[in-house]
Amino acid sequence: MASIQIFDPALCCSTGVCGVEVDQQLVGFSADVDWAKQNGANLERFNLAQQPMAFADNAVVKAFLERSGADALPLVLVDGEVALAGRYPNRDELARWAAIAETTEKPVSACCSGSSCC
Repeated sequence: MASIQIFDPALCCSTGVCGVEVDQQLVGFSADVDWAKQNGANLERFNLAQQPMAFADNAVVKAFLERSGADALPLVLVDGEVALAGRYPNRDELARWAAIAETTEKPVSACCSGSSCC
């Protein structure tokens, strides 16, 4: 299984889902991270404000920050290689990297019955 590491910008807490004005993007991403972990993903998150040595000790991350700066975070490494930068991955990307078979079932609407819908 792949190792997924997410290097977050400086956040107020480990997930960024705290404070008065919560970023809805981080709420959704935190839910996707929880989902991936519950489905067996090997995933770690590092917060620049709380774990700066994780950034400094990783040669790939250190070089990225020297080249692009902290404004270019988040950075996602999969098996130690850059997979994504500048935005958080979506659930499909996490599932692909972690080799999780994601179910794509859609909710059944109220007018549907059996195999036919109105």
